[in-house]
Amino acid sequence: MNKVLPIGTEYFAKLRMNGYYFVDKTTFLSEFFRGHADVTLITRPRRFGKSLLLSMTQQFLDIEGASEHRKLFEGLKVMDDPAAMTEQGTRPVIFLTMKNMEWDTWGGMQKKVAWELSQLYRSFKFLQQDDMDEDVRAVFDSIRSEKADIETMSGALQFLCQLLEAHYGRKAVLLIDEYDAPIQCAWSNHYYKEAIGFFRSLYSSAFKSNPSLDFAILTGVLRIAKESIFSGLNNLKVSSVISGGFADACGYTREEVTKLARDFGQEDKLGEIASWYDGYNFHGMDIYNPWSVNNYFSEGCKARKYWVRTSGNSILKAMLLQLDQRRARHLEKLMEGKTIRTRIEESFIYPDIEKHRANLYDVLLATGYLKCVGAIDDEDGEKYDLSIPNMEIRRVFRDEILKFLASSEDRSILDDLLEAMQEGDAESFQKCLQTVLRDMVSFHDAAQPESFYHGLILGLSVWLDKRYFIRSNRESGYGRFDLAFFPKKPELPGIVLEFKSVEQEKKLADAAEEACKQMEEKAYDTELEAAGVQDIWHYGIAFCKKHVLVKMGNA
Repeated sequence: MNKVLPIGTEYFAKLRMNGYYFVDKTTFLSEFFRGHADVTLITRPRRFGKSLLLSMTQQFLDIEGASEHRKLFEGLKVMDDPAAMTEQGTRPVIFLTMKNMEWDTWGGMQKKVAWELSQLYRSFKFLQQDDMDEDVRAVFDSIRSEKADIETMSGALQFLCQLLEAHYGRKAVLLIDEYDAPIQCAWSNHYYKEAIGFFRSLYSSAFKSNPSLDFAILTGVLRIAKESIFSGLNNLKVSSVISGGFADACGYTREEVTKLARDFGQEDKLGEIASWYDGYNFHGMDIYNPWSVNNYFSEGCKARKYWVRTSGNSILKAMLLQLDQRRARHLEKLMEGKTIRTRIEESFIYPDIEKHRANLYDVLLATGYLKCVGAIDDEDGEKYDLSIPNMEIRRVFRDEILKFLASSEDRSILDDLLEAMQEGDAESFQKCLQTVLRDMVSFHDAAQPESFYHGLILGLSVWLDKRYFIRSNRESGYGRFDLAFFPKKPELPGIVLEFKSVEQEKKLADAAEEACKQMEEKAYDTELEAAGVQDIWHYGIAFCKKHVLVKMGNA
């Protein structure tokens, strides 16, 4: 084929006019117009085609250039739906992307919002030719010139809808891409309280009390709780990764990937594509990661991680810093290809994220690190079975758990730490671990109880999953060890770690000694010996805030 797959092309018109290969998603339009709410929110992981979906919807509906836009849909499935085609080119459309509204201060964010709204208003500059009252024109000019105050900006979308209705005699459609991006940025940079007040006002005026709005479609990664941002909005329909319709609107179905492979003469690669990039489950439908599939074909069918670094992980980092032993064991099970069962809330209240450790699974599911493979309804309510979707995400999952603790320049110290641990070098192991605590962990984090340190070491150790089976809090002998490494190759040693946490630094040596005695007295080697492991290292590790002492035990 001569057609080229779109890598990062989010504009439907550009894709169609330049002859890019297009996986036809226009059935979304048919499904939508069979019945929709006043406001529809579609949440999916990043790089799953949400922006392209909204761009396609804009081109389909926009009353400006309707006849030219119609040509973009020739040969696509929506053209076979007469009912949907009656909607084509019938409404004024406002399309605003929030993905670039990021700044590290609230003052900077306000300037960024002012600039984005200014660009939006400039695209409707023809409205200035209408017969406006002087005060209306003054408001329009203030937003267009970035001189509007924060209160005026908070009503900018509603105001623009009113002007468009007056101009066209038709209510406006509002499309907002990545609606939650600036709120996540505000939370990560500690000005959430200021930002949520503004965006709640912006969205409420646009969606809840806007007589000039026909309907709205929003996309995002996380579903922010209605109480936080859409308070009082009763007609909101949410399509998430586990419920709500539009299952195949984002991502590729098995049939679409099969056709794509056939069109590119690569049908023999379907098995590899499935193992690496399939596995998502949206409302019971099998879905492939479209970003990774496109890159796979564009890179000559080389199976590798393409989705890495496409999603911000500030929330994930916050969740992992609250890791307790139970959830550390869950992460271990997931890395082994097993499933975990848990409740999923789906909606988030940002100030509460770090208070509730179970939110970790909500975040991992919504951002694409996990998939839902089943659900049960018992006396405690509905619970979901979750697992890692595919080989690509298994590797991304492992890397992200490690990278939340260390940036790329810190990798050398982590390599040294893991190497010393495998070689029985307690002195180097302690030195490296002390560096990790000093440079990568905050004093507040290190003030947590023993479970924090357990999660910390488990997070560092997942890098060894190619060499070891990593087991956490498992019975062996007469007790339960904290962490053990079962070698996958006979030449590697087995490793047992026992952790202690003390409040005073002078007690570190005694605590480390106690940990070593515990491993010996409770025969924690039993399971390793039963597996035929010859060499076994014991490490008693005592923590006191950002200080550590490692003692080698008798094996």
